[in-house]
Amino acid sequence: MINRVAGKIKLQSVDELLGVPEISGTQEIEIARIHEFPNHPFKVLDDERMNLLVDSIRENGILNPVIVRPDQNGDYEMISGHRRLHAAGIAGLQKIPAIVKEMSDDEAIIKMVDANIQREEILPSERAFSLKMKMDAMRRQGSRSDLTSGNDCQKWSSDEIGETVGLKGRQVRNYIRLTYLIPEILDMVDQKKIQFVSAVDLSYLEEQIQKWVFEYIKDNGFIKTVQITALKNYPNISNANQMSVISIMNDALPKKNTEAKVSFSEKKLNKYFPSHYSAKDRETVIIQLLEQWSEAQKAIQ
Repeated sequence: MINRVAGKIKLQSVDELLGVPEISGTQEIEIARIHEFPNHPFKVLDDERMNLLVDSIRENGILNPVIVRPDQNGDYEMISGHRRLHAAGIAGLQKIPAIVKEMSDDEAIIKMVDANIQREEILPSERAFSLKMKMDAMRRQGSRSDLTSGNDCQKWSSDEIGETVGLKGRQVRNYIRLTYLIPEILDMVDQKKIQFVSAVDLSYLEEQIQKWVFEYIKDNGFIKTVQITALKNYPNISNANQMSVISIMNDALPKKNTEAKVSFSEKKLNKYFPSHYSAKDRETVIIQLLEQWSEAQKAIQ
C-alpha cells in the first residue's frame, strides 16, 4: 500500500502491505527441510561474495534469520534468504534461524521479490523476471486500494509497481521486456556484451530471429546498435529468413572506404627535388615518371 502523508509518499512495509501473520518468533529449522522458491529469479553464485558470506557465518553465525513459509508436506519453502541458506550449508550448519510466516502463493511472490530486489548487485535478468513475477502476482490479487479513499479502483500499473521498488514505470516495462529474450541473448545482457536499450529492442523480435542474431554474434564477435535498429525498423521482419537477417545487419554497418591512398612525407620528397620546386612541380614530375613506368610495363608484357 502507498500512503500519502503531508504530500509525501510513504511506502508501507511488506508485512503491513500483505497483513502476513507470523506463526511464531525465530525458530531453528533443519536446512534439509527448507526447499527453494519455485522459479526463483535471483541467482545464488559460488563467487567471492559467497565466500565472504561463508566466512562470516563460520565466525559469527547467521545474524539475520531467513523467512520461510510452511508447505503442505510439513516442511518449509524459502521466501527470503537463499544466499544465507546456501552459505550455511557450505559452512557445515545443520540448522538455520528462520521466521515462519503463513502466506498465499501471490503474497509469497511479492515478499520474495521485495526482499531481494533492493540488493546492491542485481543482474538485469534477475530484475526483469522478479518484476514480472511481482506484477503478475499483484494483478492476480485484483484491484488495489485508492491512495486516499480506500475504494477499489484500477488494477496495479507498471507506474505503481515501480513506486514500490524505486523505479519509473517505463523502467519497469523495459525490464519486463527482457523476459521475452532467448536465454542466450539475455546472458549477454547480464555479461554487458549487449546494451540494455539494444536488448529491449531485440526483445520485440520473434524467437527464431533472435536465434539467428545470436548465431551472428557468435560468428562475428559483435553486434552494433545500428544493426539492431535496422532489424527493428525493417518492414515484415517476421517473414525474413536467416540470409535476409544477416544481409540487413551487414548492410547497416558503415561502408569502408576502399579507395587506395598514397602519401609522401615532405622529408622523403626533399631527397629527390630541389628546394625551389613547388608542390605542383613535384606532382608533375611524379606523374611523368609513373607514365614512363607504365609504358615500360606494357612493353615487358
